[in-house]
Amino acid sequence: MELPREGYMLRVIIGEDNRCEGKPLYEWLVLKARECGIAGATVIRGMMGYGANSRIKTASILRLSEDLPVIVEFIDTRDMLEQFFEIIDPILDDGLVTFEKMHIRLYRGRRTGPGA
Repeated sequence: MELPREGYMLRVIIGEDNRCEGKPLYEWLVLKARECGIAGATVIRGMMGYGANSRIKTASILRLSEDLPVIVEFIDTRDMLEQFFEIIDPILDDGLVTFEKMHIRLYRGRRTGPGA
């Protein structure tokens, strides 16, 4: 798949404990993105943060939280990500979603086959 130089990133910040269809929401989001043909997705687990309810979530030993922040980033064209957001919007009960324009410098998969 080839992406244009000017791409977009859809960032979804949710809690680690959020679930959908019996699995972690971050996992459901990545699988749905792949099913929808989104170019790429990455899940990042946060060490500390807070959101709209201002409740601190941390990985500190003194205040161990089981619901750490999780960032899921999706990269593709504006149109693809807008369509994807329409699918996932009804599923997102809480969290934060941002949409950013970005300059794509490299998008390359590992070469396979002869001469790889």
